[in-house]
Parts: sequence; structure tokens; C-alpha cells
Amino acid sequence: MTVPIVCRLVPPAVHALHASGIPAVLARVYAARGIESTADLDHSLAALPSYAGLTNIDLASARLARAIAARERILVVADYDADGATACAVAVRGLRAFGADVGFLVPNRFEFGYGLTPEIVAVAAQRAPALIVTVDNGIGSADGVAAAIARGIDVLVTDHHLPGPELPAGAIIVDPNQPGCAFASKHIAGVGVMFYVLLALRARLRTDGAFALRPEPNLGALLDLVALGTVADVVRLDRVNRIFVEQGIARIRNGRAQPGVAALFTVAARDPRRATAYDLGFVAGPRLNAAGRLADMSLGIRCLLAETASEALALAGELDRLNRERREVEEAMRLEAFADIESAAQAPAADAFTLCVYRPEWHQGVIGIVASRLKDRFHRPAIVFARGADGELKGSGRSIEGFHLRDGLDLVAKRAPGIVRRFGGHAFAAGVSIDEAALSAFAAAFEDVARERLTPALLRRTLETDGTLGPGELTFDFANVLRDRVWGQGFPAPVFDDRFVVRGQRLVGGRHMQLSLERSGEQFDGIAFAQSEPLPPRVHAAYRLDIHEWNGLQSLQLVIEHWLPAERN
Repeated sequence: MTVPIVCRLVPPAVHALHASGIPAVLARVYAARGIESTADLDHSLAALPSYAGLTNIDLASARLARAIAARERILVVADYDADGATACAVAVRGLRAFGADVGFLVPNRFEFGYGLTPEIVAVAAQRAPALIVTVDNGIGSADGVAAAIARGIDVLVTDHHLPGPELPAGAIIVDPNQPGCAFASKHIAGVGVMFYVLLALRARLRTDGAFALRPEPNLGALLDLVALGTVADVVRLDRVNRIFVEQGIARIRNGRAQPGVAALFTVAARDPRRATAYDLGFVAGPRLNAAGRLADMSLGIRCLLAETASEALALAGELDRLNRERREVEEAMRLEAFADIESAAQAPAADAFTLCVYRPEWHQGVIGIVASRLKDRFHRPAIVFARGADGELKGSGRSIEGFHLRDGLDLVAKRAPGIVRRFGGHAFAAGVSIDEAALSAFAAAFEDVARERLTPALLRRTLETDGTLGPGELTFDFANVLRDRVWGQGFPAPVFDDRFVVRGQRLVGGRHMQLSLERSGEQFDGIAFAQSEPLPPRVHAAYRLDIHEWNGLQSLQLVIEHWLPAERN
């Protein structure tokens, strides 16, 4: 399928941005991403909105302060992904800095499933906590909260997921997406919510005089963890999240990362002094996530809680090993899923709007990654299922722009009662559990909902760019400027496009094409990853600017994201 290269629309705000002193190309890039003024680019901690906008934040800080004063035992119950792990580490480190008696518990996804279930409460009760604090889960755990309260355990829910029709009764809930919450950001990850709870707690303890005889804990020391969880959870990088990520990356670059975060860079052979959001999302994040996907996320949390470099490095090494294993499992499943979709027997109709695939032997912990690969390949909402227990299938889905996956699953559950056991998630990623016998019925209902909410135009993939770079704009210095900025979900890294003459090309590493490109007399080095076939003499290429490092030397390199044959001008 030919993917057209189209230029992003640039709103009128570009003129005000340029007039304020921002270079023309950056003004164009920022305006296309919704930036309207230089104030939107203030990523200082002072620019964070107040915690006071979070519903129940005062109740949460008061309950935590009381637990600390009375030396009550607090137990953090985490989710088993990178957001849950970092949120747990932030909670444990922060609360311990305030003097709390705190431990953590993370459900094994294969044994207990997601969230604060009654079964997890039973396990938690063996540790006799007075207070359970959920991180990155709990908003949908009405039964689990009820089970805890029945045992005399208070519950503080900190979460960021969308709530269902019923909030957990009796819990203190801090979630920007709960009804009536006026907090400025609806996109902060679970780790961001927990960080805000700590900010409120510190303010309360300060008012109570808790720091009269000792220094206040520096919560800024936790920002590398907040940045890691935010990027790894692929939440939209609105202004609040950009502040978290930029501040966290600054700490990593300055050598002030937590030992566990630094160790994740070490085992991946990445230089933390040049850390970027890419490193968090595609280097550190996957290694941390590997624990929850293939084993037990407590391993990842222990890495993030390690106090010494040697302890952290040993744990990070095990995470790196698990990540290599995860890649092997993922690759096998990806090829099988592609084969099933493209086979005559299981191929969806040519005009299908969705993909649902299942094999009983597939690994539960990797289905989300495979769903993401299917979504990228076929540009359709995709759900991949694996076998759970007791006749249940567990699915993980990924979606495209224009189809809110969690809301789509909600419609399926309402219109086809009895098919969906549980569901939850976000616009672009969600989980669902169904009866194995209901797979065909679910796939049909899911397809019907997608057909109502998507159009054929939304299913046609295009590659958006930020236009061309003029003479003298495609430079090493500009590549450095872009590298220092924070890019990610909802705030994509700039991609430009132009026509080039291919002056030279050779295969490197057996699967990548190294290129020598020319444009209007200017010469550039380029690389096309996973491109083993030669390019034509002239190409219309979409590319991003990169800094290539070799033997201690740095040079500009164009990374070709996509290309089309170009006619001679």
C-alpha cells in the first residue's frame, strides 16, 4: 500500500510564536502541535498547576499524614506495567522520606489479574495494613475496595484511568478523570497522580510543623521516575506531562537519576548524559515492562527502589535478560498473528474496520505489544487475545486516531450483554476479558461499533510531516536543538520531507541501507532502517534529524521514515 506524505496544517499561532523570537521552523513545529504562546513552552516546575485542583486531594493528604503520625502500616498496591512500577517506587520512596511505615504489593498478572481485587486484598491483609494506597489502578475496583473496608482497612485510590459507572464506595479517590474533577490535566499518568499526592502531603506536613527540626524531603529527586512512567505509559504529552518529562530528563542528564534508572541505561549501553524521551520509551521502559510481562513486576520495582548502584545493576541485568526473552516471544507471536490475518482461512474481509486475533498458546504478557504491531501494520483498531483461566480470554487492544478504544468496548458491553466480563483503559490502549466461546460474537460486535465511529478516510494511513527545510536550515545545530526537546504521544517528534538524489547506498548490518543524499548541491548522510532493497535514484523522503555518534565523533544524519519514488524535476 502506498502511504501518501502530507504536510501538517500550521495554525495562525505560528505568527505570534515567530514574532516572540522563536525561529521560524520551530514556530511552525510548535504551532502544528497546539502551542499558542511562549507560556505554553514554560517547562519549569513553577509552571505546574496546583495540586489543589484535584478532587479529594485534601482528604488524601490528611489520611496519609494521620497514618504517618500514628505509625500505621501503609501498603502500596501497584499495577504491573512501567507506570505502575514507577508510581509504586515514587509512593514508597516519597512516603518513606516523610517517615511512613510503607511496603508494596504488586499482583502477578497471570495469577491475580489487574487491580485491587478481593483476592489481592486477602493477600494484602496478611501484612496487616491500616491503609492501602493503590497506584495506577483502583478506579474500577469496587469489589476490592469493599473487601478491604470489610476487613477494617482504609483505601486511598490514586489512578488516572477512566471510571466506570460506579465509583468504589468508601475509598478516598484521587483521579483527574473522575466526575467533577477540575484538575488542569486529564492526561497525567498514574505516576504523575501519585507525585501530586506527595506534593499535597508535603504541604500539609509543612503546615503541621513536621519539618521544624529536619529538612523537607526533596520530591524533585523523584522526577526521573515520574518522567519514565509518563513516557512509558504513552500518555498524551500535554503541558503538565512535558514539564514532568523535561525535568526528569534533566536530572538523568545531570547524573542525578535514581540508581535503578541509571542502571537501566547502563545495561542498554545508553549514555544518560544524552538521555531523551526516546530512551525512556524505547530503552528503559521496555526493560522495566519485561518484568511484568514475563515474570513478576516486583523485580522491576525493587530495581527502582535500589539504594546502591551495584544492587540496581544486578536487578537491571535481570530485567535486560527478560527483555531479550520478551523480544523473542513477541517476534514469534507477531509473525503468527500476521500470518493468521493474511491467510485465506482467517483473513478479515477486505473492508474490515477492526482486527481480533487469538491463539491458545500465545503469551498473555506480550499480547499488548503484538496488538500495537498489528495496529501499525494494518492501521486498524486491533485486539489480541490469549487464554486465561476458567474458559476466559484476556485481550489487549490498541487503536488509531478517531476511535476511542475504551469507549468502544463500553458500547460493546452495553449492546451485547454477557459477552464482556471486564474492560478498561484509555483512548488508544485498553484491556478486555471475555468468555472463550464468545470470541466470534465479540469480534462481530466490536466491528459494528467501529463501523459506526470510523470512516474509510480514517482507515487510510498518511504520513504527516512538518514540511520542508530550506537552504541552511538542515543543520547539525538544528538537530541538536530538536534532540534537547521533549517529544512523544500527542506531541510527535518533527518529521520533515524533501526530494533527494540518492548518490550512494550500501547495506549495513544485513538489513539497513546507508545512504548518501544530495539536495540542491547540499550533501547529507542518511540511513533507512529495515530497508534491504536499494532505493531508486530519486526519492521523496520523509525524514527526521538525528545525531550519529561513532568513535567519539558526532555528525548529522537523516533517518528516512518513509519514501516514495520521485520524478526528475
